[in-house]
Amino acid sequence: MAHSKIDVKDTLVLFADLQAGIADRALTLPYPRLQKGVLALAQLANLFGFPAIVSAVMGQDGKPAQIMPEIAQGLGELPTHYRTTADSFENAAIREAIEATGRKTLLISGVATEIAVQLPALSFADLGYRVFVVIDACGGLSERTEEAALRRITQAGATTVSVATLAGELAGDFTQPTAQQAIGILYAMADNS
Repeated sequence: MAHSKIDVKDTLVLFADLQAGIADRALTLPYPRLQKGVLALAQLANLFGFPAIVSAVMGQDGKPAQIMPEIAQGLGELPTHYRTTADSFENAAIREAIEATGRKTLLISGVATEIAVQLPALSFADLGYRVFVVIDACGGLSERTEEAALRRITQAGATTVSVATLAGELAGDFTQPTAQQAIGILYAMADNS
């Protein structure tokens, strides 16, 4: 039986290429909005106990990536798994880190949607993972190419979700402290100041 809603006990997050020199080049989501989306997703992952994997590529100068600080603000410092292929799935260390969680629902946030998000979304969907691209925590190279990537992702059986939807869905009963925190994260993200 298919389940449409996200099970907090079966979910993990992949933050892909959210690093200086890449994340700040997204053209489909203004960088301040991307920062808010990534921070909110990291905070929700922390609140609900989702494991998180950070993948990146080494800088052209060979130096380690400077990961967006919003991930650490929401989750604390996490190790960075460096990939050498366009698809995180094809890097054994990243794939093994994801598989080691034992969870089969994968939320993906990253830049560029066309590469760092789309390719692992397709690979993990092919393996039977439930894949959700967190649309307001991703950025693309152009509206046209991002839309093509999102269509391909959904045709492969994955889907899109927003941070707002995640916060509301995961919150559950608003009278509970965890729900209040989730809604607080949503309000902070929605603040345009």
